[in-house]
Amino acid sequence: MGEVATTARYKLSFTSGALLMQEAVIAAPLYLRERDWSKVRALVERDNLLQARTVASGQRFAREVVQRLAVLADDEIELLSEASATERGYLLWAAVCRRYELIGEFAEEVVRERFLLLTPTLTYEDFDSFVRTKALWHEELAQIKDSTLQKLRSNVFKMLQEAELLSEARFIMPAVLSERVAAVLSGRTPSDLRFFPTRQTEGLRDAL
Repeated sequence: MGEVATTARYKLSFTSGALLMQEAVIAAPLYLRERDWSKVRALVERDNLLQARTVASGQRFAREVVQRLAVLADDEIELLSEASATERGYLLWAAVCRRYELIGEFAEEVVRERFLLLTPTLTYEDFDSFVRTKALWHEELAQIKDSTLQKLRSNVFKMLQEAELLSEARFIMPAVLSERVAAVLSGRTPSDLRFFPTRQTEGLRDAL
């Protein structure tokens, strides 16, 4: 493949759990009470609030949900706690895209781009091709096993489906963002609307 350029390594710890919708519902109110993510994680693990089957899995899921929610601002956590299921899915998808640069780039460069180009479907090959391209600059991708790639790919597609952005038949579903979710997502720089199959743009913030 030739020499791989030195760049910041992608985080690749999203091999299980999909969006962690139920876990987020448990963890978010704890944060609003404690305002300390380390305390939230300790409480979740101590009391097995996620009802994990083993101590190890409980620790893994507690760590993962806390790391994802920690990228959300306090007002976003408050919104998450009272959001509808659809709004919650969008917020958690945004959190995943922020936490994992690889997923965020896939959302922007492949999912959203295909939607804007009126290419309605998303395939495993689209993901694999995307990863192969990124591997030219990211040695950690060039070295992953096929089994790991399959887990990453499967989980990203599960996340998209749980966020109601991809149908079971793998048709890209346009995001229908409520005004309050669109407002918090477009309020960031750059706008997190880039992670969604929607024709809404950063300019929406000025229209609200």
